[in-house]
Amino acid sequence: MNRLSLICLKLVRWTGWLLLPVVLAFFATGYAMSGRYGLGALADEKTALTLHRLMHLPLGLLVLVHVVPSFYLALLRWGWIKQRPGTE
Repeated sequence: MNRLSLICLKLVRWTGWLLLPVVLAFFATGYAMSGRYGLGALADEKTALTLHRLMHLPLGLLVLVHVVPSFYLALLRWGWIKQRPGTE
C-alpha cells in the first residue's frame, strides 16, 4: 500500500468517527425544531434552528473529505486505477 492510500485510509477512518456525532446532532436539532420524538425539550425552536444551520458547513466538509478518499480507495480496490510498479 502506497503513501497516498495510507493517508486516504486514515482520512476515511477519522472523518467517519467525526461524522458520527455531527450527523446525530444534525438529526437531533432537526427533530428539536419540529418537536418530534420528545426532542423539542432539548432546545426551543429558534435555538435548534440556529444550531442546525451552523452545522451545514462542517457536515458538508466532513462528508466531502470522507467520500473523496473513499471513492479513490474503492477505485483502487476494483482495479479501475492501477498502482505504479514499486509503490506497493
